[in-house]
Amino acid sequence: MESFILHVDRLSAWVGKAFAWCILIMTFGVGYEVFVRYVLRDPTAWAFDISYMMYGTLFMMAGAYTLSRDGHVRGDVIYRLWKPRTQAVIEFILYFLFFFPGVIALILAGFDYAGESWSYTEVSVMSPANVPIFQFKTIIPIAGILLLLQGIAQVFRCVICYRTGEWPAHLEDVEEMETMLQHQAEDVEQIKEHLHIGEKGGVK
Repeated sequence: MESFILHVDRLSAWVGKAFAWCILIMTFGVGYEVFVRYVLRDPTAWAFDISYMMYGTLFMMAGAYTLSRDGHVRGDVIYRLWKPRTQAVIEFILYFLFFFPGVIALILAGFDYAGESWSYTEVSVMSPANVPIFQFKTIIPIAGILLLLQGIAQVFRCVICYRTGEWPAHLEDVEEMETMLQHQAEDVEQIKEHLHIGEKGGVK
């Protein structure tokens, strides 16, 4: 189970970081549109399509990555007060009650949407540029499959936590600013404590 978790976490991280480049494409498209619209007075017909396609792709493909880092929003007012084993049991049940049915529905519906879109090479109706969007519909089932794999890995985490009483560690590569500041404050407190102990022992 630990090997499966590690491999799926790495896959989710690779996909999430690869599609993070969508931010740059979206930023370029929006920035270019602002320039030509307000400076050259010649707005584009495709910038809006680029922005929502890039944002949608990033949002979908980052889902598994965010789940692997335990980064999704959680109403943990009560959850954080429970012992790890209790948390694991609750999460295990909720994954099967809500997560897997929703993700499987996303995959099945996504294949239908993507297949239909490819069948007539769908284009955007949001602008006169007729930007092709059928390839982006394929993102839906792919994102669903990645979420399904990561969900299985999360269930394995629940099983391990129930057995050991501790949550398996997540791969860490990005921290929230408040988390970084908290760690820095804890480090400072540890240093002060060591210095205080040293002073008591006669160490200068």
